[in-house]
Amino acid sequence: MHLTALILFLGLMWPVGPPAQIVRGWQPPPGPYAAGHRGVDLAAPPGTPVVAPTAGTVSFAGPVGGRGVVTLTLPGSGTPPLRTTFSPVEPLVTAGTRVPAGTVIGRVAAGAHCPESCLHWGLLRGDRYLNPLLLVPRGPSRLLPVGGGWGPGRGGARS
Repeated sequence: MHLTALILFLGLMWPVGPPAQIVRGWQPPPGPYAAGHRGVDLAAPPGTPVVAPTAGTVSFAGPVGGRGVVTLTLPGSGTPPLRTTFSPVEPLVTAGTRVPAGTVIGRVAAGAHCPESCLHWGLLRGDRYLNPLLLVPRGPSRLLPVGGGWGPGRGGARS
């Protein structure tokens, strides 16, 4: 299934927000072991509820490298299935739990991932990292006239 069709099928939402303020965007590394940012950071103070952006199964909930992490596997998302990760969080779910979209799966924990408190949101298919912003709905695109402005001689007349 094409990713765009999959997104419409899954009905995804923001894990915090909506929409959340992005404090650091996705910067894919040039290679599997190179530096990069394998997700996006969303502004969120400690204690902010983190919700499942779609229905899924909790495949991991616990500490990794001293930070709390929740991983949600998305059914019907292809082979291998998409997995979305959240950290640093205090997990409120356990591995194996099936959750509907909008279920609180954790709370943002204090951590040193961002200069200010944030939620790091990742997306993977197998071992390949993807941009999690592909999962959230965006408003419609709007074309504007070159040079800006409206009116006679500027892309149309308005009254």
